[in-house]
Amino acid sequence: MTHSHPYPRPDLQGAATRNTTAVHLLTAFAKSAPALDDMWQHVFAALDDTSALIIEIDQLRTALAATRYQRANLIAAIRATLAAHRDGERDPLYYIRDELKAQTHTRGGGR
Repeated sequence: MTHSHPYPRPDLQGAATRNTTAVHLLTAFAKSAPALDDMWQHVFAALDDTSALIIEIDQLRTALAATRYQRANLIAAIRATLAAHRDGERDPLYYIRDELKAQTHTRGGGR
């Protein structure tokens, strides 16, 4: 089953490229209007934030994808457990225990 996102995904590479272009254009403007140096400093500081935000968004996307993958595996384990219980298997909770153990080892944890 395919799930679509309820909102469009911003193009991070495109945003970075547009940000670089804006910096270049504003640098030229700033050279022609040095009397506005204080204002230019604020504008350039705001543009500098873009790189950090792009990195953060990328890291959050990666973390979200991993969380979604783990959630999907847990749902599959729950469904397998319910089917095993319905079929009268001796240890239907095995599927959930096995998945929880796998996810604990994947995250580098463990007991």
